[in-house]
Amino acid sequence: MLCWSSQIRHRSCWVAVLLHSLAFSVAAAGVFAQSALTLDGQSVDPFAASSGKPVVLVFVRTDCPLSNRYAPLLQEMQRAYANKVKFWLVYPDKRATAKQIREHLGEYHYSIPPLRDPHHALVKRASASITPEAAVFDARGALLYHGRIDNWYVDSGRSRPVATTHELQSVLDSALAGKPSPVLTAPAVGCYISDLE
Repeated sequence: MLCWSSQIRHRSCWVAVLLHSLAFSVAAAGVFAQSALTLDGQSVDPFAASSGKPVVLVFVRTDCPLSNRYAPLLQEMQRAYANKVKFWLVYPDKRATAKQIREHLGEYHYSIPPLRDPHHALVKRASASITPEAAVFDARGALLYHGRIDNWYVDSGRSRPVATTHELQSVLDSALAGKPSPVLTAPAVGCYISDLE
């Protein structure tokens, strides 16, 4: 960028330089906004780290009983789709520490990689508000579905003997078959994500 020597033009040039720098910072923040944190505090973009596979973000809380009851099913689904889909557990509670999350992973025998989302970058991208809630993205990062895993729970205090609809599985099967998503959203039942902005 050229700055001329006259004082007025010099000031205008610096204003332009500052505005250019601000635009660059905003663009960089947009890239960062796709990121969450590993338990070691490293920034990671789960979409870039998923090797071109569809991505499933499952929002959970360490203290949500309904989230915890889905742990065996989520583990089973991760194994069933292991070579085709990348699963991530997302902990959106700003107060959840890495130590608490590690304890939670051990207690419920999770092998799904965890992410902390204290700034709710992934919450916003997935339009999530409840735990447990799943969001499915295609290999290009487009949101295909967000909502419940299935309809096992009618409300937070009442469940069916078995689920009669399996939204997450249906969306994944359709995505892998190259078909449109059979459902775009379904209301999740569970614990609200705290500190939503």
